[in-house]
Amino acid sequence: MRELALGLRLLMGAGRGSRVRFLLMVVGSAVGVSCLAVVLTIPGILAAQDARKAARQPGCVTDPHRYACAASARDSYGVVRTDPYGSEPLTRVFLARGSKPLEPPPGLRDIPAPGELYVSPRLSEVLRRESRLKQLLPGAERGIIGPRGLAHPDELYAYIGSRKDQLAVDSESVAFFGHEHADSPTVEPSTLDIVRFTLAGVVLLPLAVFLSVCARLSAAARTRRLAALRLLGLSIKGTQRVNAAETVAAAFLGSVLGLGIYGIANQLIARVGVPGFKWYPSDGALSLSTALVCLVGCPALAWFVGRASARKAAADPLAVRRSAVERAPGKWGLLPLVPGLGIVLGYCVAGATGHAPRDTGLSSILMPLAVLLVGAGLVMLLPVFSRSLARRAARSTHSISLGLAMRRNEVEPGGALRVATGLVVLVFAASLAQGVLIELDQVSKNTLPIQQYNVPLEGVTEEKQRALQDVKGVRAHALVLGSRTNTDVDHVVPSIYAVVATCDHLRGILPRIDRCVDDRPVRLWDPTQVYEEDSKPGASFLFDMRKGNDRRAVSVEVPRETVRFSGYSGWPIFSSGDVLLPPSALPEGFRPDRATLHLYSSSAPETVRAVLDGIGGVDPTTEVGTPGVVVTSLQQITVVKSLLGIGMVLGLVIGVAAYLVAATDRAVERKPQVTALSLLGARPRTLRAVQVAQVVVPLAVGLALAVVLGKLAESSYLVTGGGAVYWDGAGIPLLLACALGAVAVAALGALPLVGRRIDPELIRRD
Repeated sequence: MRELALGLRLLMGAGRGSRVRFLLMVVGSAVGVSCLAVVLTIPGILAAQDARKAARQPGCVTDPHRYACAASARDSYGVVRTDPYGSEPLTRVFLARGSKPLEPPPGLRDIPAPGELYVSPRLSEVLRRESRLKQLLPGAERGIIGPRGLAHPDELYAYIGSRKDQLAVDSESVAFFGHEHADSPTVEPSTLDIVRFTLAGVVLLPLAVFLSVCARLSAAARTRRLAALRLLGLSIKGTQRVNAAETVAAAFLGSVLGLGIYGIANQLIARVGVPGFKWYPSDGALSLSTALVCLVGCPALAWFVGRASARKAAADPLAVRRSAVERAPGKWGLLPLVPGLGIVLGYCVAGATGHAPRDTGLSSILMPLAVLLVGAGLVMLLPVFSRSLARRAARSTHSISLGLAMRRNEVEPGGALRVATGLVVLVFAASLAQGVLIELDQVSKNTLPIQQYNVPLEGVTEEKQRALQDVKGVRAHALVLGSRTNTDVDHVVPSIYAVVATCDHLRGILPRIDRCVDDRPVRLWDPTQVYEEDSKPGASFLFDMRKGNDRRAVSVEVPRETVRFSGYSGWPIFSSGDVLLPPSALPEGFRPDRATLHLYSSSAPETVRAVLDGIGGVDPTTEVGTPGVVVTSLQQITVVKSLLGIGMVLGLVIGVAAYLVAATDRAVERKPQVTALSLLGARPRTLRAVQVAQVVVPLAVGLALAVVLGKLAESSYLVTGGGAVYWDGAGIPLLLACALGAVAVAALGALPLVGRRIDPELIRRD
């Protein structure tokens, strides 16, 4: 404790410069801790949203003998429909209240009566703007769903009161609301792993560099002061503790200030939100674990950095006081780069040779480990590489400015690199984030020109079917029938599918179809698909039909005549071996037992939205499948992109803050040397060129390494992601532009080091 008290007394009595340095350390730590708090609270925000989703899910009492809901005439019934509204899910819960008491779902005071509608605040605003949406939401609006019943403030959610005879055939009894887990979490656990992995590279790695920079402000002046204390008889460990006292005090005060900044920012940003992601302020409140990590972790890091930075002054104080030449940086720090680069190159080679790994469990461990190792190795590589480059450049150049700058970097390779490290890590992290966005883009992008809508015909009348086929925006339709089958595992009855459509409709669906005829059945054949074995020419299959209580089995013989067709890449639409039947082949007035109506439209977002609205206008409770548009997945991708955007903004803030703090500190430290050179006759132009070269050369080398290693890490991540894109050449110009911008900013930041006024007092003090 004596050394800690001594360190604090030295801090308070060392003059205004020391107090300014301490204030910079506090502010820097506050910025870093507030960014760390953002990263740590994101899982809590997602968990709070999922908890509210789980609490509102309807549940029933399960019959153990039938593995289904046990129902009675007194029960309430309900059905949930989730449709895409653009790229957002629109969830509608139809409830028919029974005579048995039922607790209302969270956010409502009572179960809605038939004809009543309760909507979320955002959906209420949308309804006022878009009257067409009323087709999906029948009833009069009676109230707003409270925050306890919504995952987030922008959710599109509605409870619709109905009668039991108005519900779809797949409705189930509702005995309570609330499940242990949400059926559709805000972000799937596997996707959340991607978020954690990316934020670790984009935020936490630059954050560790930034906090280390803040803990080492005025390293040269502090080292000389510590060396004097060591010569006065202070022990080695005592000297290290004196230095650590200042850094720990600054880190602790910065942590407290940073948590306060985060608390204010959470209240403000939660009410405004970020594109695609909003939350309630209470969801982002600091938890005890997050506060402890920030209040303990940041000072702990400062303690170790402070002790490590004082090791030289404690071990050899005379060398420090006499300004002896620093020893060359050790190469042991390059050890993390070897295994990290080995993993990255291994995945790149596997992707180039067509042997992309399928074991995502192993890759989910190796990839984050490799990125962290490569990032840490890149930081540790910079001093070694910069010193070697500076020595070679100083020997070969004939320029006084460049030679003087390189000699300075050779003697003190860590000085300029403290300025450059934050920007280097930022470019490395940007390349990694770009790879994640590419993978998400592969998942979310719809490249097909056609959109399909699947409507099960069970419970759909003939009038509704005709209305569905005539919905505005639908350009073609087809009825897909399944033949009779059984559930006996030992005696499986072969089955096929029949497509009831005209040739004109097929031409509006398929990109290519040859010699189609409308007057007789034919077999559909696509040479790029595996042919359905059960569809053998001459084989007969039964299709069950009904008309009221009258039932009939229609026999269809697989014809020998074939029609060749081509589907879309990755989506064949129909199977090779399906039988194409003309509409006249079905008995008039009869409805198939197993059939699905397929509707087709353009894939333009506005057309998809119009078709879904039209289907809802025919029957709001109709279940609609939209292959290629999984709205919950699109919503997850939107959330993930928003979180990555937050991470990239935080990474940018941290990288720029690290540069500003380090550049300011270096300007103060270099003043005596710059003044000495000015008194020796060096021209200001030469000194400015020297200062710019000292920063720009190692930074340019570091950024080049960051671009190369970042692209390798990005490519290896894309290989493990299982997508079609492994090598992203389109992203290289953006990274190079970022690197050139970082060099330009660093060069401009180095110019103010040389002033017009010479202050000899700086040398006298030194």
